[in-house]
Amino acid sequence: MTRLKLGIPKGSLEKATIDLFSKSGWRIDVHHRSYFPDIDDPEISCSICRAQEMSRYVEQGTLDVGITGQDWILENESDVVTVSDLIYSKVSKRPARWVLAVPSGSPYRSIRDLEGKKIATELVNFSKRYFQERGIDVQVEFSWGATEAKVVSGLADAIVEVTETGSTIKAHGLIIIEELMETNPKLIANRDAWADPWKKQKIGQISMLLQGALRADRLVVLKMNVSREKVQAVVDLLPSLNAPTVSPLYNQDWCSVETVIDESRVRELIPQLIEAGAQGIIEYSLNKVL
Repeated sequence: MTRLKLGIPKGSLEKATIDLFSKSGWRIDVHHRSYFPDIDDPEISCSICRAQEMSRYVEQGTLDVGITGQDWILENESDVVTVSDLIYSKVSKRPARWVLAVPSGSPYRSIRDLEGKKIATELVNFSKRYFQERGIDVQVEFSWGATEAKVVSGLADAIVEVTETGSTIKAHGLIIIEELMETNPKLIANRDAWADPWKKQKIGQISMLLQGALRADRLVVLKMNVSREKVQAVVDLLPSLNAPTVSPLYNQDWCSVETVIDESRVRELIPQLIEAGAQGIIEYSLNKVL
């Protein structure tokens, strides 16, 4: 049987990825200390590897498809097919940023102030290219972690680090003086796998359902009963993807009204709906919107 080799990113994206696949229709079970999870689809085999290495394994064909950040694709200069963007964050919906940060008390206030200085980062290759393209001579060193501490302790003059809100950088007494790039998780494919009709169709199926699950994030269905005379007043209050659904109740002078809205609007909307005449309001979440 032909199988699609799927890479699941280990680390910070692992749980979010498995949860996303669950909402999309695939159950992935990770066994303790195993790098080969089970998946309830006989046409897919799974492997877990670090997001930093994913694009290399996909490019080589060890994996047909995988999920990793745009940052690591650029870091590894990997020749892969980017199938779709996957924005995981439930709260901010903002991409992560790789930034150049220095101690707030240092004399450095622009990237050019760092000429001849030492930069600590996990994103070594990309950072070297970034400075070289701007004609700035710096020494870029690999950091195994706790990168903020490198500059605080004087082991480096500046750091290139990933952040979403900047709060951790600020908490270490650092300031951001340059944003190098934004990055989101991507679904990527090996070029030979993408050229194979069966694998391309399977990858397309995965992409479509993952996107549907992401689209459904924080969307809910509101369903309620409304007397016919008050339907218009209630419908006027309701946002929707297209238009609310209004269906007559059997042998009643009442209607069922249903709509899909952003979860954040529900707390303000329900009191207004009740005041307008809605009754029996039900709210439930969605798995996918396609």
